[in-house]
Amino acid sequence: MATSSEHEFLSNTALAVMESASKSGLFGYTEGQRKLFDFSCDLKKDWSKVIVGQTLWKHGGDGIDKDLRTLLNERDVSAAVYIARHESRLRSRLAEVTQSYLDTPMRGRLSRLRVFWVPADFAVGDEGVEESIRKHLKDEITRDLLIHVALGGLTPQDVLRFSSSKRPGLPLAILSHVKKNHYRSYKQTAQELAVNSNALKYEIERLFIIGFLESDSLQGGIYRITESGNAMLDICSRLRDYLKGNLGDENKNEAFEHICGLLGIDYPSIPITMRLLIKDAEIDIQDPTSLLMQHVAQADADGSVDWSAPHFALPPTDMTGQLR
Repeated sequence: MATSSEHEFLSNTALAVMESASKSGLFGYTEGQRKLFDFSCDLKKDWSKVIVGQTLWKHGGDGIDKDLRTLLNERDVSAAVYIARHESRLRSRLAEVTQSYLDTPMRGRLSRLRVFWVPADFAVGDEGVEESIRKHLKDEITRDLLIHVALGGLTPQDVLRFSSSKRPGLPLAILSHVKKNHYRSYKQTAQELAVNSNALKYEIERLFIIGFLESDSLQGGIYRITESGNAMLDICSRLRDYLKGNLGDENKNEAFEHICGLLGIDYPSIPITMRLLIKDAEIDIQDPTSLLMQHVAQADADGSVDWSAPHFALPPTDMTGQLR
C-alpha cells in the first residue's frame, strides 16, 4: 500500500534519531531489514538489541489492531515502536486493543511497546514544522526508548545517587572490578582494590540499592553488574575522554551531550582545567555534575578502572553480510 509523505518522514526520522544517538559512543547502530515493518534497526555493544517500528498516519483506527499484532508477534526484539497521529479516536482505539491483549499470551510483550504521538495537523513541506517534529521525536525517543533499551533504564535520579558517594572514584572502581573479575567476597575484593573493607561494603550496598549491581539474593551476596551499571561505566568513560580533550572534534560530541542532558549531566559546564582530584579539588559539592566528574578524574588518577572503548561505528560488511 502506498504511503504518504508524512508517513515516510516520520519513519525515516525515527531511524535518523537512533543513528544520530549512536554517535554518542555509547552503542553501535545498523539499519535492519524492514520485512513487515516500517522501520527496523539493531543497537549493538556487547549485546544486540533489535528495535522495530510501525507508523500510523493515513489509515484509521481499524489498522491499529493489525499494526500491534505485527509488532508484538516479533519475538526477538527489545522494543516495538509505534509512531501515531495524535487523535482522540486513535488513542481510544489503541487503549482498547492493548487492553484486549492483557488476557492473552501477548500480555508479557506489551512492556516493550513504546508509543510516540505526533500532532494530527502535521504536514511535510514546512521546514520549521519538520524541524519541530524532529526535535520532538529526538527528545521522546532518546528519553523513553534509547535510554531505556540501550542504557538499561538509567535515570537522572540514578546518576544523582551515584554521584553523591563521599568516596571519589571508589564506586567506579567497584563497578569496573566486578565487571572484569566478578565479585567473590568483601574481604577479597577489598584486598584486590586496596581499600577499607567497611568502606567497600558500604559502597557495594549503595550500588546494589541504586540498581547498578544485582544479586540472586535480596540480601546481596554474589554480585553482578547490571545493564544500567554498565551504562554508567560507559558514560563515565566518555566523560574521561572529555577531561582528556578526546571526546570528538574540538572536544565536542552533540549526541553524547544530548543524552547526558536528559540524565542531568551538564559536563560542558566543567572546564577541563578544573582541579578535580581530592587533594586540591575546587568543585562545587552541591553540583552533581561536579561530583560525578570528580569520581571520573579520581578513578583515572588511581588507575582503578578499565575504561571502555567508544562504539562509534560497526565493522563494515560485504555483500553477503560477513564482517570484513
